[in-house]
Amino acid sequence: MARFSFVVTAIWMVLASVGQAQSPYLTAGWSNTDFSKTTVDLGEIRSGGPGKDGIPAVDSPTFLKVSDERRISPREPVMTVELAGQRPRAYPIRYFMVHEIVNDVVGGVPIAVTFCPLCNSGVVFDRRLAGRTLSFGVSGNLRNSDMVMYDRQTESWWQQAVGEGIVGQLAGRTLKQIPSWMESWEAFKDRNPDGLVLNAPLAGYNYGSNPYVKYDTAARPFLYDGALPPNGIDPMARVIRVGNRAWTMDRLRREKTIREHGVELSWQGEQASALDSRQIGKGRSVGAVRVRDGQGRDVVHDVMFAFAFHAFHPKGTWH
Repeated sequence: MARFSFVVTAIWMVLASVGQAQSPYLTAGWSNTDFSKTTVDLGEIRSGGPGKDGIPAVDSPTFLKVSDERRISPREPVMTVELAGQRPRAYPIRYFMVHEIVNDVVGGVPIAVTFCPLCNSGVVFDRRLAGRTLSFGVSGNLRNSDMVMYDRQTESWWQQAVGEGIVGQLAGRTLKQIPSWMESWEAFKDRNPDGLVLNAPLAGYNYGSNPYVKYDTAARPFLYDGALPPNGIDPMARVIRVGNRAWTMDRLRREKTIREHGVELSWQGEQASALDSRQIGKGRSVGAVRVRDGQGRDVVHDVMFAFAFHAFHPKGTWH
């Protein structure tokens, strides 16, 4: 049900390299997907191992009061969503290592909270598009090492890191992103004692482990054969993406506050890396960031690996 071990992932990489992406295997089981409409070369898409819904998205999430949650370690990362007039919600990354997508509704707004471990990309989307509400699942495919989602209404394929339809009826459409950020569980609950936290989707499941031990310090990303970032930037370095601009987390760690190009990036302390040790709560410290505009409003951003930024924003600007 979850992604498999680090070793098995390496095996997938070998299988993908021998042309699996170009075989009929890629389209098997997708009879409702219109493969005549694409915005990318299908040869860029490869199997990640699990098939369609082999990684099960969460469709009926339940929540606990912050004060009732006892299982999450203080340093564990959570994705935070704070919509005006609604109780803040924390979505612990421990659950995304198993499910990758949560379809939720907050204050009448249908959202998809998504996290791709291979790119460290955590993005929240408004699920409304062209007069309908979409629900999302995990296709089991990857492009540039990033999760390819699919919507259950048209079975179009979507690139998680950028929210763009790439194959099918909705190819070329773009989902609206909703501001969110990643921080430690301790930081969220201290700021939001009356907030809510996603409950464990599967009762009795052993959440909290990381199948990608030491992945974020690997020499190179898995299932990725594209160009690496320029200027000697470590492909696995965390960068803060705002639009088509990227700032390194290392720079923010040094400067604490960066004000450039109409946004303010502010250091928010430490959290555990979800992609370091076997137990997520024991991961090495990595920084947290909040991004706001000149009026103090939260800005859509992502903290992703440098290789992923370069793959999806090849003409982007590095700071």
